[in-house]
Amino acid sequence: MADLTEALATDPANWTCPAPLRDQGVVVMGHGGGGALSAELIDQVFAPAYGNPTLAGLADSAVLQLGGARLAFSTDSYVVRPLFFPGGCLGDLAVNGTVNDLAMSGARPAYLSTAFVLEEGVEIAVVDRVARALGAAARAADVTVATGDTKVVESGHGDGVYVTTAGVGLVPDGVDIRPQRARPGDAVLVSGPIGLHGVAVMSVREGLEFGIEIASDTAPLAGLVAAMLAVTKDVHVLRDPTRGGLGASLNEIARASGTGVRITERAVPVPDEVANACGFLGLDPLYVANEGRLVAFVPRGHADAVLAAMRAHPQGAGAALIGECVAEHPGMVTVATGLGGTRVLDLPLGEQLPRIC
Repeated sequence: MADLTEALATDPANWTCPAPLRDQGVVVMGHGGGGALSAELIDQVFAPAYGNPTLAGLADSAVLQLGGARLAFSTDSYVVRPLFFPGGCLGDLAVNGTVNDLAMSGARPAYLSTAFVLEEGVEIAVVDRVARALGAAARAADVTVATGDTKVVESGHGDGVYVTTAGVGLVPDGVDIRPQRARPGDAVLVSGPIGLHGVAVMSVREGLEFGIEIASDTAPLAGLVAAMLAVTKDVHVLRDPTRGGLGASLNEIARASGTGVRITERAVPVPDEVANACGFLGLDPLYVANEGRLVAFVPRGHADAVLAAMRAHPQGAGAALIGECVAEHPGMVTVATGLGGTRVLDLPLGEQLPRIC
């Protein structure tokens, strides 16, 4: 028995790994998770195919000069399962996600396009419900759905309804928000409790009950960003921590700017119900997706005033200062734990909870 155990331990052919290997020759779910596999797919496939200076910024939206105006432009696809979940559905998620990507460049969102891919056999009532939610969310976000498209695929070749939205907005003069602008000394702010969206979707998908309904945080953030910019236009970085959660967003910013990021675990607002659910499911809340939160890097001299403005806005009532940007460990994120230690918060390989946005 000892010889068998040793053979199993030493022969690599007997090793298994629950995560997808990095040299996969096919697409795996992790490639859509917003982590290291997604970054590799972009770096190795899409960037070489499309490569240009505008794309190279890899921000939530591209900022373009057009006819003397500065436009933010973004596109995103939504493949959430289930279509309806506590606090929202595919329709409002599609609006808020794109509106928020524009807002992360400091833009005032103006127009959206929508493209529906419908699976043969899906009930018209379901499509109508998604479309009505999308329209209501657009009106709430003060954007116009200006154009769209619809396609139908054969039964078994879709998942009910997929939606792709693209959006444009105007970037005010003097605003320059992008991940490369993070600087040592910047305060790191988060706009409210994290993890709600990912746990809300998972609870419905898996039929889990945690003693209290956990609702998604999906919401438009352009108004919150405008309130922050009213304090100072010198906001360095904004990011909405969707796929891969806060952990992925902080790593992307650290790597893009060549700086280090240090956060304090106890300062990060994690609701008790999210912490309990994550403990039950074996998840790290820092990697769980959000759809109505942002993380901001702000010069320390403006941080208190920006934080106060955030807390005065409905979408920033739970805002908190969670850390700082540092010169040490460039490109790396560290977490000061509640026990007095320090751990590295790495870029996740894939996503703990797939198909949630």
